[in-house]
Amino acid sequence: MDDLNAILTPGMLVRHPQNPDWGVGQVQSNVEGKVTVNFRSEGKMVIDSFRVGLTPVFDDRSSLANG
Repeated sequence: MDDLNAILTPGMLVRHPQNPDWGVGQVQSNVEGKVTVNFRSEGKMVIDSFRVGLTPVFDDRSSLANG
């Protein structure tokens, strides 16, 4: 099984596809298939890259401003 989040690096912004209400999160770390993301509304979550593919956010100023 592939690591769905291998390209994610600390500082990148992402969304969780199954939990859109969590809003935009910032990647804190990506180690051995475990991605730690700090979501504004949910807090720090550890995501299993082999089960969930996070969606990179490249231009989401409105979500960050309105959080």
